[in-house]
Amino acid sequence: MSRAFVKETDESFEILPDRPVSPHPNLVTPQGLALIEVSLARLREQRAQAQKANDRAVRARIDRDLRYWSSRQSTAQVVHSATDLAGVHFGCTVTIARDGRCESYRIVGEDEADPNQGTLSYVSPLAQALMGKQVGDAVRAGRTEAEILEITPVR
Repeated sequence: MSRAFVKETDESFEILPDRPVSPHPNLVTPQGLALIEVSLARLREQRAQAQKANDRAVRARIDRDLRYWSSRQSTAQVVHSATDLAGVHFGCTVTIARDGRCESYRIVGEDEADPNQGTLSYVSPLAQALMGKQVGDAVRAGRTEAEILEITPVR
């Protein structure tokens, strides 16, 4: 094969497309902001190591993640949990009963959310259904209903 049509260097790793950023306000808990800052520090350290090793593919991935987390840090709106338990709100933990079992979720920012770890994004359908509701209220949760059993502020 002729080398006339082959690049001498592989530049496909120099710039990766940006990670998509949510159109929703970037609400975060104080812990969420701390997680963003830890991620940025870790990525900066990894970038320095990749640069020292001249690993362009790794550096491209890290640069993309740095752009994402820098954007998330600059747009972060820290929301401190209210002590008012009149209703479900950002930052509180809500315990619900559905399908014969109890589940507890803390309502947090999008980047903090991990339902398997008990955190739920404030823009998720379940969190949206719960917002403003009180203990004893029932909300639609998927194909079933969920009853709010308890609302707990952050301690």
